[in-house]
This record gives sequence, C-alpha cells and structure tokens, in this order.
Amino acid sequence: MDQRNFYIETYGCQMNVSDTEIVNSILMEQGMQPVQEPEQSDIIFINTCSIRENAETRVWNRLKEFRSLKKEKDGNLTVGVLGCMAERIRETIMEKEEFVDLVVGPDAYRDLPKLLAEVNDGRKAVNVLLSQEETYADVKPVRTNDNGVNAFVTIMRGCDNMCAFCVVPFTRGRERSRPMESILDELGRLSDQGYKEVTLLGQNVNSYLDKDNDFTTLMYEASQIDPEMRIRFSSPHPKDFPEELLHVIAEQPNLCNYIHIPAQSGNNDVLERMRRPYTREQYFDLVDRMREIIPGVTLSTDIITGFCGETEEEHEDTMSLMAKVRYDLAYMFAYSERGRTLAQRKYEDDVPEEVKKRRLSEIIEQQMNIQEELNQQEIGRRHLVLIEGTSKRSDEQLCGRTDTNKMVVFDRHDLKKGDYAEVRITDCTSATLMGDVIGKSSIAGFSKKAEAVPA
Repeated sequence: MDQRNFYIETYGCQMNVSDTEIVNSILMEQGMQPVQEPEQSDIIFINTCSIRENAETRVWNRLKEFRSLKKEKDGNLTVGVLGCMAERIRETIMEKEEFVDLVVGPDAYRDLPKLLAEVNDGRKAVNVLLSQEETYADVKPVRTNDNGVNAFVTIMRGCDNMCAFCVVPFTRGRERSRPMESILDELGRLSDQGYKEVTLLGQNVNSYLDKDNDFTTLMYEASQIDPEMRIRFSSPHPKDFPEELLHVIAEQPNLCNYIHIPAQSGNNDVLERMRRPYTREQYFDLVDRMREIIPGVTLSTDIITGFCGETEEEHEDTMSLMAKVRYDLAYMFAYSERGRTLAQRKYEDDVPEEVKKRRLSEIIEQQMNIQEELNQQEIGRRHLVLIEGTSKRSDEQLCGRTDTNKMVVFDRHDLKKGDYAEVRITDCTSATLMGDVIGKSSIAGFSKKAEAVPA
C-alpha cells in the first residue's frame, strides 16, 4: 500500500469537481490519504480547465508556486497536472515546467497508480489518451471538500456538438452515457449519507441515452430515489431540449424549478458562426414553453461577447435577448480563442480586447440591474430554503438556496446545515436574498406553487 499524502487543487467547472472525487477514490484505494494544504502533501495534483485563457493562466501561476515548494522539499514532492489542460497542451506543460512529473487526461485516471510508480522510478509519466467507453461508472467518488449537503453526479462524459468556440470535444472526447442503474445507485448512497441536493452533470445532459432510457426518464427515476432530496442538472443544450422533461419537472416536487440554458449570443449570424444550431427566435420559443409549463421557473445562461466578427449591431442583439429573457443569473465572458477549435482554424479573432471588455462590461451592468429588479420582486414571497451552512457575513446567520437557486441569508434560530426552512423574503441585493424564518419544513410540506406568488 502507498501511504503518501496527496493534495488536489481543482479549477473550472462542476465536472472537474466531480472528476477530483473520482481521483480521490482511485488514490485512496491504494492507501493514500487526502490533505487540505499543499505543504502537507507528498503528491500535488492540479485538476485543470482549458475553457478560457484566464483559467489556464491561473494554473501556470500556481505551478510556479509549486515549483518553489518542490525546491523547499529538496525535490521530495511529486507534481502532476490533470484534466483538460493536460489533454490540450501536454507537450507544452512538460517543456515549460520541467519539474512537473506526470500529465494525465480526463479519461486516464484509473492509470494513476501505475503512472505514480513510473515517477517513483525516476521517469516522467504521461497518459492523455481519450476513450470512447470510459465513464468511471463503477468508481465510488470520495467527497472530501464538500459541505455534506450538495453533491455532483456525472451522468455522461464528452461532447459531440463541436461548437466553434469550444475545446471540450478535444479535451474530453466523444459523448458516452453512464448506465442509468449506476447513477441511481449513487443517488441512493448519497441519500443514505444524508445529502439533500444533487446536481446531475454532463456537457450536454439532454443527449443522455442508456439503451432506451433518455434524460427525461433518468430525471423521473432520480426524483423517485428520495422525495426529500432535490435534483438539479447542468448543462442542457437549446437545440434538443425535451418538452417532456418540463412536464416532469413541473410534476415532481423535488426536481428544482431552475434551468441553466446557455444562449451564448442573441444574434443569428453569430450563432451560425458559433455552430449553435438554433435561432434567436427558437430560443425565445423554448423559454416561453419553460415558463408556461413550469410556473415560477428561474433561468440562467452563458454568454460570450466579442466572438469572431461580432459587430456592434450583433452585440446589441445579445443585449436585447438578455433584456427580453430577464435571466436570474448569467455567466458572462469575453471570447477567448482556444487552439484546435473551428473558430481558431476558420475565423480571425478580430474584435479588439478593449472592445471585448467594454461590451462585457455593458452586458454585466445590464444583467446586474435585471437581477436586482427580479430579486426585488421576491420580497414578500415564501421559499423553501435548503441550508448549506453559516453565512459569510455573520456566524449568527445561516445561508442556503431556494428551489429556484437563489441564495438566502437569515437568522440561525435552532436550524442547522442540511435542514429545510420556510423563509419569507424581506430584502435583497442583486446577488442575495434576505429573509425571516417561518419555521422548519420539508419538500413534502411545502408547495412549489407558493414560490410563484406572494404570501
């Protein structure tokens, strides 16, 4: 058995968090133990993200710090780079940072014990081979840094969409779905362990397919595991969002009234250049159906500003789309060219950086105003809040999320992490709701419809 300590630092999306939990399991099976600080470790892994240049820059900066730590330990420290960045620029990592001992892609985590043995023998170790079968379905993730309330469960890996701006198909490979039975088994274990909310993850969850079981079937079956455990999902694609799923969400009390539905742009020409196979008009139709079938549903989105060739008029179309939909939350970014993507091969990254930054500032300012207006409308409404822990502002207050994914802060009373509380909203900012506790509650004891209308 290998009794060394390891430390993993995770960057990027929820999928990377889930992957770190898989790596935890694989290493702990070998006898290794996770630690919370890099200085305590014998092995350091950085689980990386390649989706934007900023994410990679943060990793490069962190690697410089680990280089210094390795010198302090007289070389008695193994450093590895995991994940999407490892897959995308493995040669650059090895050339630029000679102290890095191993580079491992997202489909090669089972190989980590063998690769670490190679490093122990004084060699560099690399495995970035992509797989068309690997889903880690039989690996039981070990969650070492979560709050014991929320968990992520990966239901599929890879992506076949080939959006022009996105590097994911090159770093995570083709789509493959995990067997539904293994997902439901994991949900059952999480319920037994006391988790109260689970987010099902995939690059395009509505492409999930296991034999005859599609994503709508999976969501319904997931809702039946534990009626007091909330289920969320991320991320779907507008091109093939199943209307049947909307009805299932509306009917099942523990399927959350919140949908993340990436738009990326509000202009049809830009969407075409991005290889997003829907139009602005089709996107509006989908949003209308969501709101018609699920009263009180909240929506979030992803927006890229300054994509190749974007004009001021096209930027204004994105602004107007966001103003019309009125998202409760948006993840907004300036376009960052990624190697190997269609956009990098076919288009010129011709929008000046200062223009990208200005356009990004404009959409952020508009979105923050919309969020504050929407949150103002929450005042007086009642929500069922799942308590996630102590508020950052005061130990005397707790915080948690509504079914509609809004953060609420309120006085502690006799409540604790993992409880459901009925809360009446009294105040807000653009990011947070404040409220008064009515009392402890449950999903079964609280009607979703109460969230859609003032109390």
